[in-house]
Amino acid sequence: MNLDPALSADIKNAVAGLADDGTAFLADLVAEGSVLGREAGAQKLMAQRFAAMGLDVDRFEVDLDAIRGLPGFSPPVTDVYKGRENVIGRHVPKAATGRSLILNGHIDVVPTGPEALWTAPPFTPRVEHGKLYGRGAGDMKAGIAAYCLAFDALARLGLQPAAPVYLQSVIEEECTGNGALACLARGYRADAAIIPEPFDQSLLIAQLGVMWLTVDMFGKPAHVLDTSAGTNAIEGVYALFDALRKVEAAWNEPGFRHACYRDHRHPVNFNLGRISGGEWPSSVPCAASIDVRVGFYPGMSIAAVKKALEGAVRDAVAKVPALRGAVVKLRYRGFQAEGCAIDPRDPLLSGLRRAHEAVSEKPIVELASTATTDARFFILYGNTPATCYGPKAGSIHGIDEWVDLASMVEVAQVLALFMASWCGVERRSIKAGFGGMG
Repeated sequence: MNLDPALSADIKNAVAGLADDGTAFLADLVAEGSVLGREAGAQKLMAQRFAAMGLDVDRFEVDLDAIRGLPGFSPPVTDVYKGRENVIGRHVPKAATGRSLILNGHIDVVPTGPEALWTAPPFTPRVEHGKLYGRGAGDMKAGIAAYCLAFDALARLGLQPAAPVYLQSVIEEECTGNGALACLARGYRADAAIIPEPFDQSLLIAQLGVMWLTVDMFGKPAHVLDTSAGTNAIEGVYALFDALRKVEAAWNEPGFRHACYRDHRHPVNFNLGRISGGEWPSSVPCAASIDVRVGFYPGMSIAAVKKALEGAVRDAVAKVPALRGAVVKLRYRGFQAEGCAIDPRDPLLSGLRRAHEAVSEKPIVELASTATTDARFFILYGNTPATCYGPKAGSIHGIDEWVDLASMVEVAQVLALFMASWCGVERRSIKAGFGGMG
C-alpha cells in the first residue's frame, strides 16, 4: 500500500505535535534505572503507557524451563527471574487487511560505571542543546518512546493499523536476549519486526554473533621471597587473553571475513571486560578469572566458535612458559548469540527505505553492525524478517550517554509512515496519545 502525500504529511505533523510528550515519557523511563534485575519500575511505566494507548497488555515473567532447550538460548547470568517481566502491548484491528508487525525494544540498561565521572547523576535525565542525557537514553529507551509516538500519531488522526501490531518491551537484551526468546516461545510472530536501536538512522543488514566466555586459571601459590616457585595466575590469564587475541586477528583477515564486513576496518573485537584474582599482596596469586566478549561472523556456529577458542587456550597452556603447570577451565554464560544477515532486497527493508527518504529527504545508509541485537531471534528462529532502525545517540555504554531528540522524532515519523504503509490503516473510534491525550 502506498501512502498519499496528504496522509503522509498528516502523519509527520501528528508525530511532531507529540514530540514534547515523547520527551517527557523518555525522561520518565530514563529515571527508572533498569539495570539487570531492576527492570520492574520501567516495565510498570510501559504497561501503563500501553494501556493508555488502548492496547491489550500482556505481562509475563521469563520461564527458563520453557526456553532452555530452544535455539538461541543463552545461559543466564542470574538465576533470579521472579518479578522480572516482559511487557507486550497488543493491537488487534477491526478487520485484518494488512501485514502484521512487531516493534521490539529492550528496557534493560548496562551499569553506569563510576557515577562521579558523570556530569549529572546517570538516572537523572537532563536536556541540553537538543539532547537528552542519562543511562539508557540512547540504548534504547528513545527507540521505545519512538515506537510509542508512531502508534500514537496514527491514533491522533483517528487511525489505527489494519493488521495486528505487537509493541514489545523486553528484558535481558544486554546479556542474553532471553527476554526476546521468551516472546517467541509465547507465540509472538509477525510478517516483520523492527527494533529502533540507536544506529544513527541507519538500516541494519547484518550483525555479528557475540559470545561471553569466562576463563578460570589455577596456578601455584608461593611466598614472594621466591616468586619463581609459584605460577602467577593473574599474569597467566593475561597470557591466555593474548592467545585469544590471535584468534581475533585471524578472524579479521580479509580472507576470513563475511561478505557484509569485507570493507570494515576491524569488524571482530575480543574485549577483556573483567578480571579478578589474587588473595594476598605478598603471595603469588594462585587463582584468577577473566570475562571476555568474543565477536564472530554470521554463519559461524556456536560449536565452531567454542572449538576455536578452546583450541587457542589449550595450545597456550602447552607452549607458554608462564602457564606451565596451570589448570585452565572455560565457562560459558551470558551471550551465546549467533550472527545473522537479512537480504537488502527484503520488502521490510524496501519499505523502511521509502519511509526514511520521505522524512529525511536523503538516502538511507546500510549498516553491518559489529554488535548483536535481538533481531537475531526473529531472523534465525522466528521466521520473521527483522531489522534495526533507530535514533542518533552517543556515549552508549559510556559516560554521559545521550540521544538526539530531533532524531527520535524523525524515527517516530518513519515508523509511523512505515506502519501505515505496511499494515494499512482503518478508522478507530477512540483516539489515544501520550498521557492519554485525544
